[in-house]
Amino acid sequence: MSLLFNSISLAGKTLKNRIVMPPMTRSRSTQPGDVANDLMATYYAQRASAGLIISEGTQISELGKGYAWTPGIYTGAQVKGWKKVTDAVHKAGGVMFAQLWHVGRVSHESNTGGRQPVSSSALQAEGVKVFIDENNSPGFVQSSVPRALSKEEIKAVVEEYRHAAQCAKDAGFDGIELHGANGYLINQFLDSQANNRTDEYGGSLENRLRFLKEVVSAVSTVFDSRAVGIRLAPLTTLNGAVDENPEQTYVEAVRALNELEAGYVHIAEADWDDAPEMAVSFKQAIREAFDGILIYAGKYTRDRAERALEEGWADMIGFGRPFVSNPDLPARLQQGIALAEHDPDTLFGGAEKGYTDYPVAS
Repeated sequence: MSLLFNSISLAGKTLKNRIVMPPMTRSRSTQPGDVANDLMATYYAQRASAGLIISEGTQISELGKGYAWTPGIYTGAQVKGWKKVTDAVHKAGGVMFAQLWHVGRVSHESNTGGRQPVSSSALQAEGVKVFIDENNSPGFVQSSVPRALSKEEIKAVVEEYRHAAQCAKDAGFDGIELHGANGYLINQFLDSQANNRTDEYGGSLENRLRFLKEVVSAVSTVFDSRAVGIRLAPLTTLNGAVDENPEQTYVEAVRALNELEAGYVHIAEADWDDAPEMAVSFKQAIREAFDGILIYAGKYTRDRAERALEEGWADMIGFGRPFVSNPDLPARLQQGIALAEHDPDTLFGGAEKGYTDYPVAS
């Protein structure tokens, strides 16, 4: 009996299967203004057969933006744009969460209105490049040296998260996911080698968890906490964020999220060649620490997904790039239909080509 195609409950919604379309940056928002548009509505609605769709990262402020052409979720125009998307997804029978994103130091002044990026600490993500708009073409540049947020500014950023959550609710999203992975701002507070603060937001693990907990508490005043998910990446070193003891840090982070009654934790496994493998014992420790839904993503096949569900340390599985070129991915997985390959040259930026023109299986 397949578990992948069983329903599951999340935040008062019955999800039709255990397949998640995870957040994937596609950089096709309308400019100026970083506004979601009709093309994006078509793209997400095409993929509404997923049990849960999580939007691409949506910056919570101008200073939270790291890459050219990514959408925001903090202005009235952006709310209206996203409302088109959620209406289309709901009409197609889907459930959709918005991923709230602040990149912190993984940015450049070209993407932040000329302002210096911010982080937990004044530590540059060395060797990390971001893409900027160079005459409507992506140009890659070294990310800027950030400045450390003051305690007063941290409170202001927490409020930006709360405001973005309200915007997501106004736009019709069913819930939100906080991007706490891949070296972005929340991760820059969590990971020991990205945080050299000496106040109550740095040093001890308890202090490094403080920002995450404050953000979760703030957005849970807008959405019920069970409609709040958090994406974490314990073993990835993307964008220069490294922790000296990831198992201790992330099991404790998950335990804190359990106490805050978060709806799900979304684990992004390292998925590049020769990436460190996340031990099953680590996954089982996370399972023991969390009562809600656990989502895992990272080069999963149907067989790997089924094993994860059967072993009980995962409740749902994210399939990333397969969803790019297979809008009907759940049906293909269920029926054993071969998956189409995506065109890597059309992942970021552009229009319909490589975005909404992938066909469903006949």
